[in-house]
Amino acid sequence: MTRSTFPMEIADLSAFAKSLRKQIEALADKPSHVDMLNLLTRAAGYRNYQHFRSMAQSTEVLKDWNLKQDPEPLPDEDRVLKASRHYDGSGRLIRWPGRRGLQELCLWVLWSKIPAGTELTEREISDLLDRLHLFGDPALLRRELFDFGLVHRTRDGRRYHRLEKEPPAELGLLLRRVEAKAETA
Repeated sequence: MTRSTFPMEIADLSAFAKSLRKQIEALADKPSHVDMLNLLTRAAGYRNYQHFRSMAQSTEVLKDWNLKQDPEPLPDEDRVLKASRHYDGSGRLIRWPGRRGLQELCLWVLWSKIPAGTELTEREISDLLDRLHLFGDPALLRRELFDFGLVHRTRDGRRYHRLEKEPPAELGLLLRRVEAKAETA
């Protein structure tokens, strides 16, 4: 029968040694092999050897399954619904939202429409933004895209390019909702 090996990490070796010595002093007889395993694992902060072993095995299983410790956040559907109300049947932004959270989500939609890896002049990005909104303020949108870190511009403001970032979970859902609204209109 093959023997499983489980690595043990000890954060504070001094505290580990003190705990182990204290446990050994409390014993009347020499510890057996199983007793020694329990002493070592208790000194490391586990209840006993079985607790340590089950924790080590579950860590290995998670590694085998290639699971992420922090799963991807789910999109906030309520936020998406509120943001989608700011778009018309053609997928254009009707008005600039008053709440910062909705503004950010609308900026991500605009970001997704800017071609990746392409440098645009101020006129080109303004024309693009004019096609994507109805309230006639491309300068506000350019400024907000820059301030939020979604585009980079030269010091003189003549050249813009999209910065590649990981979009929020809500972006895909909002884009689908805006496209569906456009299809039904």
